[in-house]
Amino acid sequence: MIRVVIAEDQAMVRGALAALLVTEGDFEIAGDAPNGRDALQLALDLHPDVLLTDIEMPELTGLELAAEIKRRRLPIKVVILTTFARAGYLRRALDAGVSGYLLKDAPASTLANAIRRIRGGARVIDPELAAEAWTEADPLTDRERQVLRFAGDGASGAEIAERLSLSEGTVRNYLSEAISKLGAANRTEAARIARQRGWL
Repeated sequence: MIRVVIAEDQAMVRGALAALLVTEGDFEIAGDAPNGRDALQLALDLHPDVLLTDIEMPELTGLELAAEIKRRRLPIKVVILTTFARAGYLRRALDAGVSGYLLKDAPASTLANAIRRIRGGARVIDPELAAEAWTEADPLTDRERQVLRFAGDGASGAEIAERLSLSEGTVRNYLSEAISKLGAANRTEAARIARQRGWL
């Protein structure tokens, strides 16, 4: 049996994925979580073969979750299942050590077969995305990305500084660098550009 933990913030999608895999006969759903932090705890407690996760989730994103599993050297294969067909996300996912990157509009059989191959040691990437992934490098540093994400959500410089334990001047510097790198007119446009390219 292939033991899977599912991380997905939409309860209906989470249930549908679990039902879909169980009907295949060789999958066991070890647990499921509505956010990245709970999913990490399940991974630590349950030691599944595979962690199937979305990208956009509360607490920890799927990419942050994958990076944390890699950092802790957990022997768990991470598979991203998302609606985001963006090369920037794929590049970051690969950097975080994921074994699979699949799109939610793929046929159900594709997901089950991909997980089987991944458990066997293969890496499975959506082929169209794989071709695009190396066309444009992400110019942002991790800290610039964090600051820009908060700015894009409407947080003020002072709020960002407080959340990240930085000075307001440092936050301004990170925002200025990000705006410059992206050729944007302001922080809002920079965040929009970065999101469109899958860098946030």
